[in-house]
Amino acid sequence: MSLDRRRAALWLAMGLGPEWVLRDDVVDGAAAASARSPVDASTLEGHSAAARAAAIAGMAWDELEAAVAACTACSLCKTRTQTVFGVGSRTAPWMLIGEAPGAEEDARGEPFVGQAGRLLDNMLASIGRSRRADASQSVFIANVLKCRPPGNRNPQPDEVAACEPFLLRQIELVRPQLVLVMGRFAAQAVLRTDAPISALRGRVHRLRVGDGEVPAIVTYHPAYLLRNLADKAKSWADLCLALDVEAAAASRA
Repeated sequence: MSLDRRRAALWLAMGLGPEWVLRDDVVDGAAAASARSPVDASTLEGHSAAARAAAIAGMAWDELEAAVAACTACSLCKTRTQTVFGVGSRTAPWMLIGEAPGAEEDARGEPFVGQAGRLLDNMLASIGRSRRADASQSVFIANVLKCRPPGNRNPQPDEVAACEPFLLRQIELVRPQLVLVMGRFAAQAVLRTDAPISALRGRVHRLRVGDGEVPAIVTYHPAYLLRNLADKAKSWADLCLALDVEAAAASRA
């Protein structure tokens, strides 16, 4: 499938925006603190927020997944069926970040299932990507929140803050070459901004991960696209922008 003509037209209509830097001082400082005074993951919730973040920053995949499953840091632990950790290859070149699990995700323990998940899978397939961990072009998919808010309400600030160390560690472990952020709440949480999604799309943001920077592209959430079919073209433009950013990075390597 050839995308060149459409991608070229979309690229001409878009410019690159200002940079945003993920809080590497928090990530690096937490990792250093963890090395100095490790905290037992089994008693993670009995420590201060700083000690908890430090412990999470030093976790490997298995320990991190277990910590998410046992998390009681916010009230969502009382209403969830199960936590939703993530899916896909843990060494994938792309990482997708959504907002929060819905009812089907809460029941199955996997992000982006149901109708929105099928749309996302189709979007990924259109550019040769897949959530399957064994796929040649797998992605890793995670959410800002690991538990479903009751009634699928919007995430609350304290819930985002409680889950933030888990997401930061996932990004650090995956070390993706590109991050695709889906939905307004995910974009505002990851980019630490209150700007609307219309102001965040169509440009490249920069996330500091470890000792490097990773480009981040903002797009609409698949559930939003199911209600607003006309904006599918804009999401297609976002995917094309992501492909162009990836191709430009490869040409410089």
